[in-house]
Amino acid sequence: MRRLRHLTNRHRARSTNVALGWLLAFNAGAINAGGFLVLHMYTSHMTGFASQLADALVLENGKLLLNALGALLSFTTGAAVCAALVNWGRQRHHYSVYALPLMLEALMLLPFGIMGAATLAWNTPFAVPLTVLLLSFMMGLQNAVGSKTSGGSTRTTHMTGNFTDLGMELGKMLFWRRHAGAGQVSAKAVRHDWARMRTCAGLIAMFVLGSLSGALGFKYIGFFCVVPLAALLLALSVPPFIRDARRSSERLVDFLKKPG
Repeated sequence: MRRLRHLTNRHRARSTNVALGWLLAFNAGAINAGGFLVLHMYTSHMTGFASQLADALVLENGKLLLNALGALLSFTTGAAVCAALVNWGRQRHHYSVYALPLMLEALMLLPFGIMGAATLAWNTPFAVPLTVLLLSFMMGLQNAVGSKTSGGSTRTTHMTGNFTDLGMELGKMLFWRRHAGAGQVSAKAVRHDWARMRTCAGLIAMFVLGSLSGALGFKYIGFFCVVPLAALLLALSVPPFIRDARRSSERLVDFLKKPG
């Protein structure tokens, strides 16, 4: 419990940022891949939805336009809600400042896992089932958590940036090994960052592993397979939330004991 509490604590370290990022990447991969089996679209893939928005405008396809617009707005709203919760927690000096968005995601996943199949029949004004908007919202919420905790260096719901960073570090490593020995360049100027390579490779590996788990889970179990994912998020978010609750209760007791 103590280790889990540190992962979402307001005081951050590189090690906790990496560990939390890897767990959230696993969660995102499972939801994204599993959702594709049911919805036939990747609900964290905002690059694709942005392209779909442009395609819809050119093709004058209203349904396609609403589809893309709904996913983009849901993802953006999720990120905005995360920022609001984090800033609210910071102002009150809560230990659960980063845990609150994850708890919200977990509380949304639990009913979704139990009655997820029913949400496919709930149409929305955006010409997509409620499931699409719900998953896109959660992906925006979670991606913002990774960005907030790491100062913008960790993205957990899409791997484009991680593959780019990994490729750049590999390029620097090959360049350094080829030219440093010959004295043609300063080895210090182009030396690769092993820590960054390890972080990116770990995020990619965990996302793929989560995708495999999510795809198998949705295929053989159905929507209920997201319940363990919700349990993982609760395990991350509940310990600091309990600590805040205890501190608030202690303050209330002290206030009531004051004379007058």
